[in-house]
Amino acid sequence: PGAAQPAPAGPSPNFHHWGAPRFDRVLPSDFGPLRVAVVGTGPAGMYAAEDLLLHTNAEVTLIDRLPVAGGLVRHGVAPDHPSTKKIGESFARFHDHPRTRMRLGVEIGEDLSVEEVAAHHDAVVYAVGASDARSIGIPGEQLAGSVAATSLVSWYNAHPDADPDAGAAVLAAERVVVVGNGNVALDVARLLVADPDALAATDIAGPALEALRNGRVREVVLLGRRGPEHAAYTASELLALRHLPNVDLVVDDHDARIGATIDGAAPSERAAVLAEVARERVDWSRAPGEGRRRIVLRFHSAPVAALGEDAVRAVRTTGPGAEVDVPARALVRAVGYRGTPPAGLPFDEDSGTVPHEAGRVADRPGTYVVGWIKRGPSGGIGANRVCAAETIGTLLADAVAGRLPEPRGSARAFARLVRRRARRTVNARGLAAIHRVELAAGAREGRSRVKLTTAEALFAASRRGRLPLGR
Repeated sequence: PGAAQPAPAGPSPNFHHWGAPRFDRVLPSDFGPLRVAVVGTGPAGMYAAEDLLLHTNAEVTLIDRLPVAGGLVRHGVAPDHPSTKKIGESFARFHDHPRTRMRLGVEIGEDLSVEEVAAHHDAVVYAVGASDARSIGIPGEQLAGSVAATSLVSWYNAHPDADPDAGAAVLAAERVVVVGNGNVALDVARLLVADPDALAATDIAGPALEALRNGRVREVVLLGRRGPEHAAYTASELLALRHLPNVDLVVDDHDARIGATIDGAAPSERAAVLAEVARERVDWSRAPGEGRRRIVLRFHSAPVAALGEDAVRAVRTTGPGAEVDVPARALVRAVGYRGTPPAGLPFDEDSGTVPHEAGRVADRPGTYVVGWIKRGPSGGIGANRVCAAETIGTLLADAVAGRLPEPRGSARAFARLVRRRARRTVNARGLAAIHRVELAAGAREGRSRVKLTTAEALFAASRRGRLPLGR
């Protein structure tokens, strides 16, 4: 790109007064503004956009297939974790930045090809995440009543693609077995037994809240293949289970290694968090009791099979001496996420990621990846900042070295192309209108917000504040 002056900095509609960019990145003084597309508006994509907007004079096009921005922050973080969701407010500052153009409701591979996006930008950064559920690989996994945690998370977080009946089989069960010992598994367990009245003030999807009010779940069993010292959850998530009102937390003391590990753990070790949690040898022949609900942590126990003719009736698990059948009418698979092949990009089936070198996609000049599609589904939201810094550093090094292809189309040409190809789109003003509608509905109901749960509703709300596509 030739030399050019940075775009003028002015106040954005959210009243954040933008100053001139800080050129913290090492770039030639006469280096003109890059046009960079960021595909995906979750944490990884927004950290990449933030880096470009604050530290260079790049012009950024934010693209997302959904008509609303946020990614994992909006559709993955549990509704009763408002402090974690606060990062979304920081990202929202960049939605209407003077050098940002937003194209929501545009799907790469459907509305536009990878080649078409690349032809109108100096570089394209893909931050498309990892949305598929990993299989646990046991007989009966596909029986009715066996549900991926990803489906439940999308359902209670109002993802537009969520199955509206995702929670039906789970909430009809008195005992639910959750396979997994990570934070998502604990989120699911907590929400299934929490007091719905306590969730009513959050942004949980309205249909999910109503279903939880009518649910029958009395007990959730968390199966962990390894011992408490190797559990993948964070201490804060486990502590949240200990403080749930009217819910008992119990460790199934079926294996002598469990108690020995907990009792021998140093205060700084992961297993020490369980020192004050009750232990008992659970009798699985007994049905869940009335009164207080219960979460049971069963370590050193892996699923062997889901049992039942046409639906889950029990889960066979390993034990220290023999296999044990845990009667349950629902099985939730919470063993992690996996990336799906982005249309038009290379993909490694084994790792579920796009092959890259420091974020640079192999054999695709000007194409980069960031976040879970780059490194796999690991690390919390903050891990994406470091990940994005590496990728943007690689992108800028390539730009300085002259390794980026010259874009054939202009920003105006790209806007016209989007108009022709995408039936409906949402820009920054439309996104702001969606938020106003949701916040107003929340205020009327005494909630933080009432999320719109369908693409149709989101597009309709966006039209209340529509501007020409130029913004």
